[in-house]
Amino acid sequence: MSDVTLQFLGATHTVTGSRFLISTGTSKVLIDAGLFQGTNEIRALNWEPFPTKASTIDAIILTHAHLDHCGYIPLLVKQGFTGKIYCTTFTRDLAEVVLLDSAHIQEEDAKYTDRKGYSSHKPALPLYTIEDAQKAIKQFEPIDFRVNQNVATDVAVTFHPSGHILGASFAEIAAAGKTFLFTGDLGRPLHPALVPPDPIPAGPFSAIVTESTYGDRIHETPTSEFADAINATIKRGGIILIPAFAVDRTEVILMKLRELIENNTIPQIPVYVDSPMALASLKFYRDAIDTRSPEIRPDVADQWAGQDPFDAGNLHEMRTVEESKSLNDIHSPAIIVSASGMASGGRVVHHLAQLLPFDKNTVILVGYQAIGTRGRSLGDGAEHVTIHGESVPVRAQIVKAEAFSVHADGQELEDWLKKTEKPHAVYVVHGEPESADIFAKRLHNELQWNAIVPEPNQTVAIN
Repeated sequence: MSDVTLQFLGATHTVTGSRFLISTGTSKVLIDAGLFQGTNEIRALNWEPFPTKASTIDAIILTHAHLDHCGYIPLLVKQGFTGKIYCTTFTRDLAEVVLLDSAHIQEEDAKYTDRKGYSSHKPALPLYTIEDAQKAIKQFEPIDFRVNQNVATDVAVTFHPSGHILGASFAEIAAAGKTFLFTGDLGRPLHPALVPPDPIPAGPFSAIVTESTYGDRIHETPTSEFADAINATIKRGGIILIPAFAVDRTEVILMKLRELIENNTIPQIPVYVDSPMALASLKFYRDAIDTRSPEIRPDVADQWAGQDPFDAGNLHEMRTVEESKSLNDIHSPAIIVSASGMASGGRVVHHLAQLLPFDKNTVILVGYQAIGTRGRSLGDGAEHVTIHGESVPVRAQIVKAEAFSVHADGQELEDWLKKTEKPHAVYVVHGEPESADIFAKRLHNELQWNAIVPEPNQTVAIN
């Protein structure tokens, strides 16, 4: 039996840049290929040479469509990867939206850098282009949940629903006699629309690779804080801005807003969704509910049969740049939901520049904010943030509402993991250093597992 190794090419000592390489001596299979996000130093890793030749990778296994898991794929294709990218159907659909948007941003950033003269390269080059993304999308190969699929000579995968976003999975992998489980991003037991994660398979696994984004904490019990912040802002005559990830978080927020409006908890005011990517993703969620996809909770499909769960009658979909700019002319209470969720780019940045200087407005942070992002600075109490080279004063109210997270917290992760037999080793990734360390110690102390926080680019032999 050949030696099998696992190499940690990303998501170590940081949450983003998910990339893990299984090598069997016969095959090379990459689990996820995501972009690094956060500080300039972390984002610079996207430009580093990939540690193995892209043309030698036989297949990519993709757990879900968030950019930090799929956003590097077009670059691998550009560098010579010709294999298939295995994922679920909705992951393929959403990844197409995400990758085309990412490529557009890469191209626009390169043009902006050229105009400003920031780059030492003439002309400045994007990480990849729309053409690269379109080529990569053709290599996607969707497979159903709970179906064992060969992806290389001696490697097979089975996807299980993870309850994180539509199409998201955790991956059970057999490679040359060794068994792996990659959690991807594990969802919570009660997503507003999606079925909960499948139970973890019995094992035992040669290795488990688990996320730890919120491994150092327990999520807050939902309170009235979100509604209270909206009502207080309306009373001041202000505008509520919600930076939200385009895929899933926008849907979760819209469902909550409809619930609050229908229960008369907040008044009926205009809700603007200002993100082309979010609106494209919204279509797939509507389709999944309308067709009673098995990924959708049956009670949700029953409740919203023939209705739009995302619109309480006041939803405005802002698709064009002109429509987005028109929001600057709003001077009465309204809710704007816009991407990106960490306020690191996209249309939400323009709205922040408009709204942050006025104390009648409120910014509600509803998701994870990576170190080095504008959202993290706001959440940490920054008095000024830099937007388009200008220092913008932060006088608006900043509210953090972590109860909207669709990542399992430390307790939820442990409760899910402990239902399997003790693995030979569990590798704790996808967390800031403190979070990963705390969760690894938790697994060691409470489950007596061999829990390891790997180093960047570390290679381990799977025994």
